[in-house]
Amino acid sequence: MHFSIPETETRTGDGGAAYVAYNIHVNGVLHCRVRYSQLLGLHEQLRKEYGANVVPAFPPKKIFTLTPAEVEQRREQLEKYMQAVRQDPTLGGSETFNSFLRKAQQETQQIPTEEVVLEVLLSNGQKVKVTILTSDQTEDVLEAVASKLDLPDDLVGYFSLFLVRETKDGAFSFVRKLQEFELPYVSVTSLHNPEFRIILRKSYWDSSYDDDVMEHRVGLNLLYAQTVSDIEHGWILVNKEQHRQLKSLQEKVSKKEVRLPSEQIKEGSFKVTRMRCWRVTSSVPMSNGPSGSSPGKSEVKLELAFEYLMSKDRLQWVTITSPQAIMLSICLQSMVDELMVKKSGGSIRKMFRRRVNGALRRSDSQQAVKSPPLLDSPDASREPMAKLSSKLTSVSLRGISHSSSANDVGANDFHGNYAFEGIGDEDL
Repeated sequence: MHFSIPETETRTGDGGAAYVAYNIHVNGVLHCRVRYSQLLGLHEQLRKEYGANVVPAFPPKKIFTLTPAEVEQRREQLEKYMQAVRQDPTLGGSETFNSFLRKAQQETQQIPTEEVVLEVLLSNGQKVKVTILTSDQTEDVLEAVASKLDLPDDLVGYFSLFLVRETKDGAFSFVRKLQEFELPYVSVTSLHNPEFRIILRKSYWDSSYDDDVMEHRVGLNLLYAQTVSDIEHGWILVNKEQHRQLKSLQEKVSKKEVRLPSEQIKEGSFKVTRMRCWRVTSSVPMSNGPSGSSPGKSEVKLELAFEYLMSKDRLQWVTITSPQAIMLSICLQSMVDELMVKKSGGSIRKMFRRRVNGALRRSDSQQAVKSPPLLDSPDASREPMAKLSSKLTSVSLRGISHSSSANDVGANDFHGNYAFEGIGDEDL
């Protein structure tokens, strides 16, 4: 998930004094507005819980009023800090970090805590209405939807909630997977656009998990509806014969036989484990308008660039320019996470959690398998090793900047995450 602080605002506090507010965006959309002192408080809490050697450096305090240049420098430093914390599997997944962002989101959008009805879509267009609190986090809302559908507790972890935008033809453009640091009701309501909706979809990549989900009637129905919808929208490509067979199976209501066609698309495919690293970059085209025009109105071009092992000892950068570059990066990370869970012998089945007086209570034994901790950018002097997996040890997420090319990014401009450590071709 990509954090950025693209701008600051001068606001007035309760006492009438002016202060600088930092707008934190998630995937380009405003999430919350915070002060330097609030972020400093978060930093100090993280240091207290996890130690100074784990938490990244925080921009220092200044005694005197900041100049415009110093305000901009602090904005850049805070953006890098937020990205570094989020990418660390311990800090980014901590309740301290997530609860800070949830509270800030609710305060920024000025939505009071109250009971509301939230509408969640299924792939077949069916609407599920659940009664929640505006302050309920993503996992709570997911639990409420699963409960309404009678989906077993141990299958909830196979599904996620996604923020989507409905197009004129009835299809959806995916914005992002809803995260634990946000409040789904606030996220969708604050956009002030009925085209934005929340949809329930499966959230894993390995099709072998389908067998687990199809053990239960509700899980089978959800997978069936999603597969049929994806084929109808052209997201899954099938030839005429396959389409005829699927229609026949639909008429017979043979839901378990409606499977995704494997090996259907070969052209342009890349093995995840042959990627050395990837990063998201952006560039803002030079404005051709008058000198007084606002640069903020220029369209930002997003790129996903990854270094790929084309052949033995030959690495090459591949760049994809797409408005969905951040979503592609998130998908890559989720693939890595799933591979790590599988390699460690873990399971994505959700641990059973009891409801006490309507509130969710996590089991003390519930633990998530996470990627290895955040490390510094790879040292070029490291001695090369023969094993393929050792060549694929750097996963990087570049912060938004005004770089004109993905190839001019220095090692100090982005954070390395050794998420591919120990994963080889045999794991696919």
